[in-house]
Amino acid sequence: MNEKRNASVFDLNGIPKMSQTLPLALQHVVAMIVGCVTPAIIVAGVTGASREDQIILIQAALLISAVATLIQVFPVHKYCGSGLPVIMGASFAYIPMLISLGSRFDLPTIFGAQLVGGAVAILVGVFYKKINALFPPIVTGTVVFTIGLSLYPTAVNYMAGGTGAADFGSPLNWAIALFTLGVVLFCNHFTKGITKMASILIGMACGYVLALVLGKVSFAPVAEAGWFQITTPLHFGIKFELTSIISMTIMCIVGSVEAIGDFTSTAGGGLDREATENEMCGGIIGNGIACILGGLFGGIPTATFSQNVGIVIMTKVVNRFVIGTAAVIILLAGFIPKFASLLTTIPSCVLGGATVSVFAMIAMTGIKLIVKEELTARTISIVGLSVAVGIGMIQAPGCLGLFPDWARTIFGESAVVMSSIMSIALNLILPREEAEAEERVYEAERV
Repeated sequence: MNEKRNASVFDLNGIPKMSQTLPLALQHVVAMIVGCVTPAIIVAGVTGASREDQIILIQAALLISAVATLIQVFPVHKYCGSGLPVIMGASFAYIPMLISLGSRFDLPTIFGAQLVGGAVAILVGVFYKKINALFPPIVTGTVVFTIGLSLYPTAVNYMAGGTGAADFGSPLNWAIALFTLGVVLFCNHFTKGITKMASILIGMACGYVLALVLGKVSFAPVAEAGWFQITTPLHFGIKFELTSIISMTIMCIVGSVEAIGDFTSTAGGGLDREATENEMCGGIIGNGIACILGGLFGGIPTATFSQNVGIVIMTKVVNRFVIGTAAVIILLAGFIPKFASLLTTIPSCVLGGATVSVFAMIAMTGIKLIVKEELTARTISIVGLSVAVGIGMIQAPGCLGLFPDWARTIFGESAVVMSSIMSIALNLILPREEAEAEERVYEAERV
């Protein structure tokens, strides 16, 4: 028992000393907190949610992220949770589609689609080994790259002050945004340790202080918010709309496959082994369950947070109790409306200056996945055509003007959906190069 309670933070199981656990857990919280609540803030802005509903969306994002992390770290069953040291949070990958659905429909429609998407993610987890071949790095890399590119306009609009703002595009907004970005870059490239890991949080804090000095922050909503509040189920309601469900389903499948990469990285970099089939299966199923819970409580779909995966790989701190402690801290934050309300006071220009670097990293992560495969004529066609069609369609409003409404919603509203469909189809249709075919024959003969 003593050994269990004095376990090393480098061991997967056991309980380390709290003097070691708490700072390491806080490090994970600091690295993920801004990224966790930002998607909720963006969706609230797109859907025109009231200040009260914005607070609830942020609270729900924190609560669902904490629950999703606990499911992953401490599996309910061997098929519900990975058991790997990963931190879950509201996913940026879904933002382009959520912006599209939010501007076209409403929050109940988003959460209704999310319920169905979560159920599909569970099925992906159950059958992932059979369908994994559909998602090689060239496909997942193309999709992730498209996600990053499609997020750039969102970041730039926020840097300019937020679409619809009276001072949209003002020099002051851009000055604050660029100052915030400068601090993020300085901390990320010229410092080490916790300062480097928390570069986005520090940049946002510095930008926030500057905006406060310049009179762009109001604390009135914080004063009005309460100290404790439990998010009630179905606060926003549920609506089921077919085209939204199809779009969400595609994204949940892509998100599930993307999670496989993070589980693989965590097991390989942190535990020096490959992730097992049960860990993969359970991880995807656990994420699907979290997606369903999010639909019920108003939380954005979750995903493994790559920055926290990076911390695990860099520090080798894989202890599940440390990660679980971080999840409990996030959970407690989700019950405090004043904390959520404080986050809603962050000016759009500060948010844009901090998140543009995150979106850039997402795009570059896609490129890293793409170059895992040799850039042949075939792979270049898959990437180039998929990105061209996906990004091109959303930048050409009205290009599907004479199509039925359902077709415009599914194919013309989100670059990620179209890019996913194109990359999967082209990967199946385009013939592989002769060298690749010969290699497969050689490997088959060896077996």
